[in-house]
Amino acid sequence: MSEQTEILGRRVGSELLTWLYRIVLSVVVPVVFFIVMRAGFIWLRRGNANQVLIAAVAILWGIGGFAMLYVIANSIVEQLPDEWKSALLPFVFVGPALAILSWYLVMPVVRSLVNSFQDAAAESFVGLDNYVYAFTERVMLEAFRNNVLWLVLGTSVTVALGLLIAVLADRTVGPFETAVKSLIFLPMAISFIGAGVIWRFMYAFRPAGTAQVGVLNAIRVALGGEPVGWLTIAPTNTLLMIVVLIWMQTGFAMVILSAALKGVPQELLEAGRIDGANEVQIFFRIMIPYIQGSIVTVSTSILLLTLKIFDIVWAMTGGQFSTSVIGTVFWRQMFTFRHNGRASAIAMVLLVLVIPVMWYNLQQLEQEAF
Repeated sequence: MSEQTEILGRRVGSELLTWLYRIVLSVVVPVVFFIVMRAGFIWLRRGNANQVLIAAVAILWGIGGFAMLYVIANSIVEQLPDEWKSALLPFVFVGPALAILSWYLVMPVVRSLVNSFQDAAAESFVGLDNYVYAFTERVMLEAFRNNVLWLVLGTSVTVALGLLIAVLADRTVGPFETAVKSLIFLPMAISFIGAGVIWRFMYAFRPAGTAQVGVLNAIRVALGGEPVGWLTIAPTNTLLMIVVLIWMQTGFAMVILSAALKGVPQELLEAGRIDGANEVQIFFRIMIPYIQGSIVTVSTSILLLTLKIFDIVWAMTGGQFSTSVIGTVFWRQMFTFRHNGRASAIAMVLLVLVIPVMWYNLQQLEQEAF
């Protein structure tokens, strides 16, 4: 019995020592190396040499430094017995990534969570006051309402339109399919801020009797109507901004769903036609169920985008005229009113809303992979 206990104790001690080495490799070594790297960058920044030369040396220092990190850590592990080597070697490569993710993702979340229970200056504890503000203030309720509009309309119309165009492009344009799809996908190359500025000109308003630079008002005036301030009328302004998202993301949905449609076996389609199904029935009863995973993936990706929407609204209205979303309220609290507590609480609310969608998306991707 004592011998078994001794063996068990040795095994536990060996496992603990293995995990200790893993922690050293994945945390301590990268941290020490990052400190050395940072000291080198500070020394370069304070130098009086030519700026181009300093930049070149900094790039070489950064790339060479990370290469040396892997070489040194790998050489240390290679000297260990095979059992230890197989257990520790993966952490040589995972360690720096874990350290970077922890520093740039985990630590900001923890700091934001702590700040969400503090006052504007993040100096004193205020309990749940910031969260009460996040769920009761008029501007936040308005932001939640608008985000729901973005979620429902933006996602559903984008996915439906992308699917429709994918089907039509595959069946009607023939040799011009690539060119047509490229034109539809082209808005994806534009930033959200750039798209917001472009469409702001589309909706631009000038007083009656003056030249209209906005396309919508120019058409309206040409037809005998009066110009309208489209971006000042709620909730029409929110709907018009959702059009910008649809214009940008339809190409993304089309490309993914078109690739999925091409993967539908022709044998299934022919079997459906032989059984007397028409093209509409084949589409809804064979093609849609077959590409359901791709539809869910595209939908959740656009859901994440609409939850975090900010750029389009900020570029077109700045969140005014009842168009505010969670992102614009956060921006004003953080950078206009300088209220760190409320801004952090809003950020945590947004994080809680995003996490389930991300988790579901990852689950779908994992199921498709296996």
